[in-house]
Amino acid sequence: MAETTYTSSPWDLTALYPAVKSSEVDETLERVNLYTDKFEAYREKLTPEMDIEDFYEAIAISESIVLDISKLSQYAFLKFSANTQDSEATTFMGKMDQLGADIQNRMLFFSLWWKSLSDEEAEKFMVRAGQYEYYLKQLRNFKPFTLSEPEEKVINIKNVTGSSALYNIYEAITNKLSFTLTVDGEEKELTQGELLQNVYSSNPDVRAAAYQELFRVYGSEGPVLGLIYQNYVRDYGNEHVKLRGMQKPISYRNLVNDVPDEIVQSLLDVARNNAHVFHRFFKLKAKWLKMDKLRRYDIYAPVAADNDTTYDFNKAAHMVLDAFTNFDPAMAGLAQNVLDENHIDSEVRKGKMSGAYNYGVDPVMTPFVMINYVGKPRDVATLAHELGHSVHSMLAAKQTFFNAHAPLPLAETASTFGEMLLTDKLLAEEASEAVRRDILFAQMDDAFATILRQIFFAMFEKEAHDAIANGASVEELCEIYFRNLQDQFGDAVELSEEFKWEWVYVSHFFDRPFYVYAYAFGQLLVFSLYQQFRQEGKSFIPRYLKILDAGGSMSPVDILDQAGVDIRPASFWQGGFDVIAEMVDKLEQIPVQ
Repeated sequence: MAETTYTSSPWDLTALYPAVKSSEVDETLERVNLYTDKFEAYREKLTPEMDIEDFYEAIAISESIVLDISKLSQYAFLKFSANTQDSEATTFMGKMDQLGADIQNRMLFFSLWWKSLSDEEAEKFMVRAGQYEYYLKQLRNFKPFTLSEPEEKVINIKNVTGSSALYNIYEAITNKLSFTLTVDGEEKELTQGELLQNVYSSNPDVRAAAYQELFRVYGSEGPVLGLIYQNYVRDYGNEHVKLRGMQKPISYRNLVNDVPDEIVQSLLDVARNNAHVFHRFFKLKAKWLKMDKLRRYDIYAPVAADNDTTYDFNKAAHMVLDAFTNFDPAMAGLAQNVLDENHIDSEVRKGKMSGAYNYGVDPVMTPFVMINYVGKPRDVATLAHELGHSVHSMLAAKQTFFNAHAPLPLAETASTFGEMLLTDKLLAEEASEAVRRDILFAQMDDAFATILRQIFFAMFEKEAHDAIANGASVEELCEIYFRNLQDQFGDAVELSEEFKWEWVYVSHFFDRPFYVYAYAFGQLLVFSLYQQFRQEGKSFIPRYLKILDAGGSMSPVDILDQAGVDIRPASFWQGGFDVIAEMVDKLEQIPVQ
């Protein structure tokens, strides 16, 4: 049987809907309104003595409604991210945001009633919860921070033209930006994705020029982007701290993640205390690059000047599938579905959203993946990362829609694990010592980007939210961010002033505050899991797959407890940094050439 050939191309969204203006979209909208009418009829039945069968029938109807709205919203976002300048997609996304808020308001009475019950009253329904148990528990976790129904409705409506609109404006501005860079004597106009490939150049002048151009452009938009951020943060603080009464801004994210504040703070503290491990790495890398001190421009520089390896998309796809097959053929089969069904948009084009993501809403549907593939080794790793997310989504498909999506702290487990499978395959098969050295350096580069960088992002957010609440200007936020960089890099890296604008380039700050620490959480967790895999071999696989199968059916702590991983003590996080330190030890044993 001939091997399938994969080419870099846009995705096929017809599995969701054939077009924005289609009978299928109209039918879904009609069904949403019909089911919402049916759901609203349960309002008068809601008492602590209501029939249990009615209670769970109402939940099943609500799940169907939320799934349909999510599919419409997913389609809108996928269309928008494929071309952020497409007015039809932008308009449709705005309509779906409004629809979501309107329907959420019509359904709000049920969750408010559920959270109003006493623990004793709720227990009657919980004994029959089955797969809905964790979903119902999570709703009640927000009981102390829930407002009245009119207030909750106002917030839902406000978010459409408030925080959601602010983020959409941010995306529309930043995805329209273009950049100019001179490479090999030729001046080129580049997208952000194309520009950022140059920060990995073997030429130090090109690396510096790429960063300088990135932050020249973002800096020129900085006052406007900074104003968007200030208002986004004020909106977030007004709702979650002032109105809902949460202790601090990060507490909302921790509650959504269902991870206690103290565990998250322990993660942040241990990471900050271990910054010196990466300082060792930066000083070692400076020696390989024949530099007295690494510049911030050089963080991701290749240690070999001849590192111009590229892979066409077909080669990359089969490399990833082979790595997954070596671990578990069934897992590779799930990843292959994304490619075979053309659910991946991999080409680079103007107007397309930068970065990469996996998007899966309907548990029974193969997820969609967006990357901007230009053929660099990092792009192959990104493909493994996003297909790992896809596998996670498909393995959790047995869960209900409400429980299918992994909690954020575990959301990076399969993706990061997938990258490590690819890396191990390359290390095992590569005969060249120089290439193996480069792979180890790339592992450390990625560990920095995923762990220390994200932790310091989170620490900046904590400080920035407090500062904005006290009236901080955009320039003061730049100063806060630059001090954050100084703490992050110590005396190991030379910083240039234009990096003070880096924070306006980090889209998660404008979309999901405090999302970023989940990357570090996931990477350190995977180091622990991967060490167990190396020690146990194939017997580890069922335990690992059990974590993925669970989706979001339990809290992260409970899911990991079942896998024999205790994240409560600081020693757990320290163990992850011990693995990183061992990686630096190995690199230090290689003679500098």
